[in-house]
Amino acid sequence: MHGTVITITSGKGGVGKTTTTANLGCALALRGQKVVIFDGDIGLRNLDIIMGLENRIIYDAVDYVEGRCKLKQALIRDKRAPELYLLATAQTRDKTAMNPEKMVALCDELRAEFDFIIVDSPAGIEQGFETCLAPADRCLVVTNPEVSSVRDSDRVIGLIESKEKDRTVHLIINRIVAARVKKQDMLSVDDIHEVLSTEIIGVVPEDEAILSSTNRGTPVALSGKGPASAAYADIARRVMGEVVPLQPPQNGGLLQRLFGRG
Repeated sequence: MHGTVITITSGKGGVGKTTTTANLGCALALRGQKVVIFDGDIGLRNLDIIMGLENRIIYDAVDYVEGRCKLKQALIRDKRAPELYLLATAQTRDKTAMNPEKMVALCDELRAEFDFIIVDSPAGIEQGFETCLAPADRCLVVTNPEVSSVRDSDRVIGLIESKEKDRTVHLIINRIVAARVKKQDMLSVDDIHEVLSTEIIGVVPEDEAILSSTNRGTPVALSGKGPASAAYADIARRVMGEVVPLQPPQNGGLLQRLFGRG
């Protein structure tokens, strides 16, 4: 087995990057893939809480790279999906505890055991981003349909593409509200594609179930119910190489109202 490392990042925090990591990992595991979701945000870990696994952490990735445990001891099996694992990170250390070389070596070990290694990276403007980017074969950039978020995403896409390693970069648009797009109060999918010129691999609608599922530690992708769960399932299928059409293009949007485009 030679797994694929997918780093999920964003231009800034608060756009749903960690929620996307959890739900994509669950959706892939439900489709028969052996998956590890890896929290790369040292000192600010949240992936364990979103997964509802915070009480099961004994060892983490930093413990492993510093020789305090075996890799299997740091991997937490999530029994709600076949072959789904969490690799947590240290909460009481700073970003210097893991450098790009250590990250690449760790992910190379994980490649031998897993189909997909999904890395939850700090945002592109934060320390630790370069470390999480180092092993990535593919990058998914999460953005919200807001002008400031798209601008930050443009910056992080530029950072990724400036690196020597050739990586596939795709975009996930999170928390889109069709009614607001129609009223031209929110950027549309077409608006965002026009600005960023990056292939879109998924569009996740605003869904009240996300907040409640996060608070319960049960990602919506595990339920199979609701628009967000369906969107993550479609993203997983595209990641696996299936051709799954995106939702129909949305006419209108904020750019049309501001600049008469669309």
